[in-house]
Amino acid sequence: MAEVLLFHHSLGLTEGVVAFAEELRRAGHTVHTPDLYEGRTFTDLEAGVGYAQEIGFGTLVARGERVASELPEALVYAGFSLGVLPAQKLAQTRSGALGALLFSACVPVSEFGAAWPEGVPAQVHGMDADPFFVDEGDLAAARALVADVADRRLFLYPGSSHLFAERGAPSFVPEAAAMCVERTVCFLDAARAGGVSD
Repeated sequence: MAEVLLFHHSLGLTEGVVAFAEELRRAGHTVHTPDLYEGRTFTDLEAGVGYAQEIGFGTLVARGERVASELPEALVYAGFSLGVLPAQKLAQTRSGALGALLFSACVPVSEFGAAWPEGVPAQVHGMDADPFFVDEGDLAAARALVADVADRRLFLYPGSSHLFAERGAPSFVPEAAAMCVERTVCFLDAARAGGVSD
């Protein structure tokens, strides 16, 4: 099965992130969940983002790259919100990437290179009324990423929750999270087999 490097969001390596990883493991995949915050977690997005800014986004991305350097090249890179930064950079710049899973965020491809690497499939998942995803440019970046390419897909779920897959949090949306997990598992099955899945 696929080997996944999954980066947490601005709240840190929460129980919700661990629970999501466990669902992928139950489907037979290997999932690494590094703690880029070195033990800190938050319950408030604003506080978490403030801590990330204090550390520096560049530092967090560098920590993610360091973790990746100790793992095989044949990885699927995944990230929730803030975690999309290291995940997307690695998917675009590290050779051997099997795919990218970007949850609740997406940055323009030009942030990390001239173009998305050919043959690296991707999925972007977000809510259609999430103000962070829709109003801050992530949705536009996601649409540009998937435009006219068969192996890259954007999935929009009804609602305004940002961390909709964060089990145990007020933001959790069970129906959307379940569909997200199902699509993620199909993607991982196909990535390991070298194919493309919806």
